[in-house]
Amino acid sequence: MSPLSRRALARLGSLAALGTLATLLPARPAHTPDATFPLLRRRWREVTAVPYAGRVEQAAAGHRASMRPARGGLWADLPYPSLDDTPARLQTMARAHAITGDPGLAEATAEGLAHYVRHVYAEGAEPVGNWWDWEIGVPRKLLDAAVLIGSRDRALAEAVRHFVPDDRLAAYRGRSTGANRVDLCLVRLLRAIVVEEPDEVRRAAEALTPVFRYVEKGDGFYRDGSFLQHTTIPYQGGYGAVLLSGAAIMLALVRGTPWEVDGRFLFDQVERSFAPFVLDGLCMDLVSGRGIARRPYGDHRRGQAIASAVLLLGESAPAAERARWRSLVKGWAERGGYRAGFEDLLADASVPAAPEPVGHRLFPMSARAVHRRPGWTAALSMSSHRIGHYEHGNGENLRGWHTGSGMLYWWAAGQRDHYSDFWHTVDPYRLPGTTVSTRRLADGAGRGWGDTRTKWRWVGGASDGTYAIVGQHLAGLGSTLEAFKAWVFLDEAVVCLGAGITCSDGVAVETVVDNRRSAAQPAEGAGWAHLAGHAGYLGEGFRTAGERGYRTFWFDHGVDPRGAGYRYVLLPGASEARTRELAGLGWLEVPANTDAQQAVRVPALGLTAVAFWQPGTAGGITASGPCAVLLRGGRLTVADPRDELAELTVTVDGRDLTFPRPGPGGATVDLT
Repeated sequence: MSPLSRRALARLGSLAALGTLATLLPARPAHTPDATFPLLRRRWREVTAVPYAGRVEQAAAGHRASMRPARGGLWADLPYPSLDDTPARLQTMARAHAITGDPGLAEATAEGLAHYVRHVYAEGAEPVGNWWDWEIGVPRKLLDAAVLIGSRDRALAEAVRHFVPDDRLAAYRGRSTGANRVDLCLVRLLRAIVVEEPDEVRRAAEALTPVFRYVEKGDGFYRDGSFLQHTTIPYQGGYGAVLLSGAAIMLALVRGTPWEVDGRFLFDQVERSFAPFVLDGLCMDLVSGRGIARRPYGDHRRGQAIASAVLLLGESAPAAERARWRSLVKGWAERGGYRAGFEDLLADASVPAAPEPVGHRLFPMSARAVHRRPGWTAALSMSSHRIGHYEHGNGENLRGWHTGSGMLYWWAAGQRDHYSDFWHTVDPYRLPGTTVSTRRLADGAGRGWGDTRTKWRWVGGASDGTYAIVGQHLAGLGSTLEAFKAWVFLDEAVVCLGAGITCSDGVAVETVVDNRRSAAQPAEGAGWAHLAGHAGYLGEGFRTAGERGYRTFWFDHGVDPRGAGYRYVLLPGASEARTRELAGLGWLEVPANTDAQQAVRVPALGLTAVAFWQPGTAGGITASGPCAVLLRGGRLTVADPRDELAELTVTVDGRDLTFPRPGPGGATVDLT
């Protein structure tokens, strides 16, 4: 991913809020290289150097004073190849020059660049280690420095062409997809600025085109709002944020030039793909891949990075989108409590802070769902034949095994930070919502970089935009486990069903109702439990224990279960009184909970929801094939999560309704 730091992204947001970039983006500058390339350099300085004013001067002075060019390195404490730190120090020196105008810093940076290119990043050198360093990480920093000091370093330019050849942008495949593609385009654009080659700028700008269209498989954006990287991992919070910020920078740089890029496709993704996974300023972990295990409060940093990128992108967007996004980001910043880089936006009384939305968003192509109600939000992470259980790589996230086994995240009042320091302390075999074999797994079990898919296709559901039924035909990671799991998302509850739980691993199988960071002792009664400050739970037969600062609720299905099941209701943020009240009411019916159908009825809502794992009848509804059905009042929504049905017939109240190819996205019909 791009080396652009979270702090830099936050400062980019500040630039956008201040309108700094807008003053640098005339409608139509002169279309001559003599006029355009100085403009591009000036814009680059405003994007990458100005945000560091007051932050890099002292460090740069120290780097300059201690630089001692020798065959083995520029600094004694950074022996070559030093693919990260040495380019970063040169970049810091160049940024300080751009801010202060100190010619000595420019001279020292130029000397350092020449030395590094001669001894490490040389045309024809054999790359060692990760390809990303040679094609994105190192050249991005070196070119950034060269642009900032006004260098036209031909040796550096030829080295970049060697490691990032023209054919890297010719086809949209392999390493050159999604966020990596944007980073590669930005590297080639910076190279073009260094050597002032107009055709190279055009080539870099045009190479963004494959990113700005929907895909049906592999990396990129899907029509349902999903975004995948590494083929099988939902990644709005990692690579997606890098793509958004990198593309926003490129659009800002070339705006009004002969190489201007049409950003309408990307504008659509702000609210379609990114905003659904940002809650009160944090980015949910279920779209952040292996990055979740890096360090605490990563969800906050990723949320700020997305917010900053959205503000910067707004500088290239039409006025309506720009105004709407500023309200969106202001709401995130106010509720998230972050100010650095957003001070002016927060102080602008003309910009209202947008509240959190209410409704359900289903992302079948990435096996994700987000349910928002007043006062609480839930999000669901699953795996399938197209989406991996989890991603590990570069030694990261080695115990995220079960995050795709039906993990149910939820946040209520006062719970915003619940998952912010979660992954370093939680029992990885007891993630909330999951059904797992307790068989011990090796760190990094399963293939790396996300290829931990299952064989089952039935993952997804049906939603009317307010409520939803979502299901997962689960196969355990490194296990013989098979299960059928369904969730029905309602106004103040999530109904959770499990059936057909079968395993022959020789160990116990558990379903984790919840696992909260709390030292509280739960209150319990007949068919209910309550954890103060967290939630209520309706159900019978689950166990509870406290350990290592967590309170866990779970079902023990025993060793090698055959056709086991469960049923419980999660009440996020509910009081004990409300939990007791709902436990005593007959508001919920479960007509079926088998490996053929799972069904829920809520008469007060006129709602019936069914996961048809097999054709049949449940809850008064008949389906001709495996599907998801949601009936509310006179509105019927159906979907084919497997994406295999040429035609589906659903019978309701004696009426046969036929849907040609309903697909994972589903279809809706009004029965009134």
